[in-house]
Amino acid sequence: MLRYLLALLMTCLVASPALADRVKDLGTFQGIRSNQLTGYGIVVGLPGTGDDNLEYTIQSLRSITSRFGLQLPAGINPSLKNSAAVLITADLPPFAKPGQRIDVTVSTLGKAKSLRGGSLILTPLIGADGAIYAMAQGSLAVGGLGAEGADGSKIVVNIPSSGRIPEGATVERAVDTGFASSPQLTFNLARADFTTAQNIAAVINARLGPGRAQAVDGVSIAVSAPEGADSRATLMSQIENLTVTSAEPSARVVVNARTGTVVINSAVRLGTAAVTQGKLTVRVDESQRVSQPAPLSQGQTALEQQSNVAVTEEAKPIFLLEPGPKLADVVKAMNAIGASPADLVAILEALKEAGALKADLIIL
Repeated sequence: MLRYLLALLMTCLVASPALADRVKDLGTFQGIRSNQLTGYGIVVGLPGTGDDNLEYTIQSLRSITSRFGLQLPAGINPSLKNSAAVLITADLPPFAKPGQRIDVTVSTLGKAKSLRGGSLILTPLIGADGAIYAMAQGSLAVGGLGAEGADGSKIVVNIPSSGRIPEGATVERAVDTGFASSPQLTFNLARADFTTAQNIAAVINARLGPGRAQAVDGVSIAVSAPEGADSRATLMSQIENLTVTSAEPSARVVVNARTGTVVINSAVRLGTAAVTQGKLTVRVDESQRVSQPAPLSQGQTALEQQSNVAVTEEAKPIFLLEPGPKLADVVKAMNAIGASPADLVAILEALKEAGALKADLIIL
């Protein structure tokens, strides 16, 4: 399996020519981003799967009923089996305007077993500055389910304690991005790279004129822009659709130790190294033998425990790894060793420590 995986990597990545990417695929303009909203509310209408006499849920129900001029008698707690305290989260997209609808995610806060069939009561969604940006309400769509028998046996499919309300919140306040009034536009790369930043600045200057853009650092490219939202929107559209040659990524080997997955990019190089990979197996066999006494003797029949311990070690010769200028050489070397995914992780770690692996080794 490892051999096929490495062969596939070699086919996909070896001798990969530099490709032209759109600027919009490499990053985003500063300030043009989503904002996280959160809220606390109550879901009602549950079929007996709600919270179980949680104090803060009782307080929330009293607060909700007080909005309509109804005061619950002191000392009487409402049944909580049909309601649940929940946290609501949502992402407010950039340039979202009042009246637009956004999706929300609702998750239980207490002991509620399922939100299936519930409805969220009108709840404000608050931003990091404490201001209300949206109001959420609606019926939940829950992908999970749960069932429980009288004897205590139960089954749960997916996560019934969390659900979504498509277009469940209405935007009440817009977020000012500042792109129309800021002194300049700043484009930020998703991954820092000085070469790519310089290439983007050069492409923008070639299109808009010399001196319009400059690379501030390995992430940001500053672009001088005219005043006015319409002019800047046109300029940003032109910049986003420019094509630029991205720099070759740094050499990197990513290993997922849990699944044994190894991904090697085309920039990886190997120095000269000698590698041996063996396998030690210890086998213990346990058996019982019946001990029968001789006739007319005073002995008794008994069971005797027998153990057989054997150690075998697979002979593996030392394999010389020549300096590898390409990913193909790395793949061939790993195939020649015949390492399993677990062994490959150990070999890569040892090569890194020995200084023969010219790449960043990332263990997930």
